[in-house]
This record gives sequence, C-alpha cells and structure tokens, in this order.
Amino acid sequence: MLQPKRQKYRKQFRGKMGGVATSNNEILYGDYGLKSLDSSWVKARNLEAARRTISGATKRKGKVWIRVFPDKPYTQKSTNSRMGQGKGDVEGYVAVVKPGTILFEIGGVSEEVAVKALKLASHKLPVKTKVITKSEI
Repeated sequence: MLQPKRQKYRKQFRGKMGGVATSNNEILYGDYGLKSLDSSWVKARNLEAARRTISGATKRKGKVWIRVFPDKPYTQKSTNSRMGQGKGDVEGYVAVVKPGTILFEIGGVSEEVAVKALKLASHKLPVKTKVITKSEI
C-alpha cells in the first residue's frame, strides 16, 4: 500500500477539510478521470482497491495515473484503553480529498472501457465521484 518513505513528524493533527480543490483539479495526463464531489479522507487501502479494480477492468491495457497520495498519518487507540494517556499509535495513512480533486486518470483505452473501469473503482472509495473527460474542463 502507499505510504511515505519518511516524514518529519510521526503524528499529525487532524486538520480542516473546508473549501474546494484549487490544485489537482484538472486532467493532465490521461483522457478520462475520476473527480471527487465531496470531501473526505481516502485511506491507502481504498486507493489500492480502486487501482486494482481499474487495472482488472482494463485488462492491463492503457495507463493509469493515481493523482492523490496518502501522506497524512491517522492514529487509533487500542481497544479497551481508558480515555486520556495521549494519542494512539499510527494506524495507516490517508489522502485528504476536497471537492473537485482528480483521484485517478486513465489513458490509452476506449471510452466505454475507461468509464466502466472508473465506475467500478468509484464503488471502492468513500467519496461521491463523477467520471469526466479531458474536454469537460
């Protein structure tokens, strides 16, 4: 799964997710993209599941670009632990996704195959998404 090789700090604050995406909001590499319509944390395992779904639906043809990277650690306290006593251990990594962010791009396949693959991948993600083409921007 995706995670940073190294970080300056092991744990981060949760932060805010307001507003719309000002960067990473247009298709740059492929012909079709999967665009987020709401804000959420997308876990590394969700991205990996969506990527595997896309590569399976396209039968390894064309090229897939993952446009978000899970670089924010999230923590979880162990079960049956009392309140207090500090922050929990790092459980995994998430990518902060705002409305308008492009999550995946596909190029080199037909429109039917690309739309089908991105629709299947959208079921693996915790955000509402929309399939867009390069001409829709």
